[in-house]
Amino acid sequence: MTEAAPIVFVVDDDPSVRKSLGRLLKTAGYLAETFASAGEFMRRDAYPGPSCLVLDVQLPDLNGLELQQTLAGTFHSLPVIFISGHGDIPTSVRAMKNGAVDFLPKPFAAQDLMRVVGDALERSRREQKHHLEISIIQERLARLTPREYEVLCGVVAGKPNKQIASELAVGEKTVKVHRGRVMEKMGAHSVADLVRAVEKGNAIPSPLRD
Repeated sequence: MTEAAPIVFVVDDDPSVRKSLGRLLKTAGYLAETFASAGEFMRRDAYPGPSCLVLDVQLPDLNGLELQQTLAGTFHSLPVIFISGHGDIPTSVRAMKNGAVDFLPKPFAAQDLMRVVGDALERSRREQKHHLEISIIQERLARLTPREYEVLCGVVAGKPNKQIASELAVGEKTVKVHRGRVMEKMGAHSVADLVRAVEKGNAIPSPLRD
């Protein structure tokens, strides 16, 4: 599946800033969309490919920090780059603590913005890949039958087939069959693969949370 082209969103209430940044980003080879307010940006559908947000701190509706917090709960793989002509140290510290890639005071050099945009898009790629892997693992877990899930719990806990069979009151051959199906459905080639998949999916079976 071909990855969607990277896109950079710009939210700034100054038309001249939107125009100049849009032109700069497109000249650098990026797709770019500009917005005059946080509300206008929030009405846009989520983008499926790598993306980042160049965000002014001072906006007419939600300010940049408020928009950043709002996005944190929904757009997990949208890194934020703050720009501001009125930046202060407490604001920049708060932005960085909340996960911003960088905080650039206006005016800034074009090469500085391009460097930070490159870093932000790479972060977006990594996070999207991570979320996709988790989604695939959770889908595979959902395809397990209740009995297969019980066997999974035992396997991930490091229990031998004989012990699993005893605890489930079934034959050892039955456990081997279920174990094979678990490995196949989870796309695992070894127990180590299975453990890594379950841990990555944040789906440690409940019996292992003791």
